[in-house]
Amino acid sequence: MLKTNSVLFFDSAEFENIIHHYLEIGKIALAKKAVKLGLDQHPTSINLKLFQTELFILENKFEEADKLLDEIHTLEPTNEEIFIQKANVLSKQDMHEKAVNTLLIALDLSSDDEGLSDLYALIGMEYLFLDQFENAKIYFKRCLEIDLEDYSALYNAIYCYDYLNENEDAITFLNYYLDQNPYCEVAWHQLGRQYFTIKDYDKALAAFDFAIISDDSFVGAYLEKGKVLEKKKHYQEAIENYKITLALEEPTSFALLRIGYCHEKLGEDDLAVQYFYKTVHEDPLLDKGWIAITKFYNKKRNYQKALFYINKAINIDAENVIYWKLYAQINHRLNFLEESERGYKKTLDLGNYELQTWLSRADILIALGEYEASVLNLIQAAEFHPETAEIEFRLAGLHFTLNESSKGHYHLKNALLLNSEYEFILEELFPVVLQKPSIQKILLESKK
Repeated sequence: MLKTNSVLFFDSAEFENIIHHYLEIGKIALAKKAVKLGLDQHPTSINLKLFQTELFILENKFEEADKLLDEIHTLEPTNEEIFIQKANVLSKQDMHEKAVNTLLIALDLSSDDEGLSDLYALIGMEYLFLDQFENAKIYFKRCLEIDLEDYSALYNAIYCYDYLNENEDAITFLNYYLDQNPYCEVAWHQLGRQYFTIKDYDKALAAFDFAIISDDSFVGAYLEKGKVLEKKKHYQEAIENYKITLALEEPTSFALLRIGYCHEKLGEDDLAVQYFYKTVHEDPLLDKGWIAITKFYNKKRNYQKALFYINKAINIDAENVIYWKLYAQINHRLNFLEESERGYKKTLDLGNYELQTWLSRADILIALGEYEASVLNLIQAAEFHPETAEIEFRLAGLHFTLNESSKGHYHLKNALLLNSEYEFILEELFPVVLQKPSIQKILLESKK
């Protein structure tokens, strides 16, 4: 009909099927065309008008949707679909409490078991939006009472248990579910995850084995089983399970990385680094891959190679704070102080305000003779880490070095009050300052 531009007559049910098909495959423009043609031929069809409201909602035309729904409600006040669409309008406008109340009206009007399951799922989702996980859980479990194989409801119910940290309750629920549906690989997999969380690795392993028996091509079960075997230090068996996932599906960077770590734990360095290379080749954006290679060479004290790979990582993602931190540390080990200072500054600029980052940068600036810059850095550090002896001793040493004695004395007294055990900082960073008689006197008095 669209191709020939001629108008043919269709039954309203046929229009409904056509619209439903277009909505399913995401062809909204064609769905709109079908609704218009349908309503031209069947202007009183309630179902076609409901499809019209659905399209209004998709286009965020909430007022038009509401107006049309009110019209339909006048004609068919007991049509549950009207309330479902009204709830959809409310949900899209973040009025989730009202959406729940509207869906509960639809629930009262519902007589169809299949429709009940959908309604329970919608109410569960609204409760999730409201962070009411207890209520959400109740409705997802009701979905499962109607259809045991509603895996979407099963995942959502477990999500609620996870969020509420109710691992033991989740285990009880899953065991009850498995009594009714013993070959459900999804439930076995979820049960294994719960046991893994409470560190009962033997039971987790058994659950993942049952998941694999139920479906021997279930990639998730092999991955999780590998993680359990790693925890039990059975690295060779873990590798075998990770390798099965590579054979079943396209290789994942996660599996390749874990295989690399297992080989590293077994002391098989050549194989470990091969898998780290494969990881970054598979997913160049996975920071864990680059970090694994860099740390591998760092441990081997091959700092040049470590620097080469961390530079490659920074070229791919210059906003990754962990990369810059490693870059700073490696350059420090190679005694490239300017580059190391640049790395620590970038780390701080990207929001890593750990005390050690501030201190490392301060020490490098001291080594470079940039005393004023080091003071500024430490004053900033003190905003994030007030009352810290390590900062105060450094500030004391710097002010004495800059011949600002009164400031030096102030910070030295502060430092000694906070924690005199860090006195060695003066010895390491400011040996000349330490020789001053006035400072020796303050240190002796503090010991008394």
